[in-house]
Amino acid sequence: MARRRKPEPRKRGRPKAELRKNSVEELAARGCTIEEIAGILGVNRDTVSDNFSAEVARGRNRLAEQLRGRQVDLAMNGSVPLLIWLGKQYLGQREKTDAVVREEVITIEELPPKVQHDA
Repeated sequence: MARRRKPEPRKRGRPKAELRKNSVEELAARGCTIEEIAGILGVNRDTVSDNFSAEVARGRNRLAEQLRGRQVDLAMNGSVPLLIWLGKQYLGQREKTDAVVREEVITIEELPPKVQHDA
């Protein structure tokens, strides 16, 4: 007598999304938000934030490094506004502001007595 095989249990829920870690990191490095990454890859926002937080962080760090490097390069090549901004950010430089304090004494004259009206 042959044994009957049990049917395999049905899988529940959505099929697993096939995401490549480097795709998530690349999109984060281009400045995409988690919502944008999820939309582009066709998955739920929670899938990206729960399962790919390290890749998102790496991509964002890479973007920050590239932007910072480009800003420094432009500043060193003579961009005065960038030189000023970077000096304020990294060197604590500030623009000098002069504050003028004015003191005045204001005298309030005594008001005339109230005139009573006959009712």
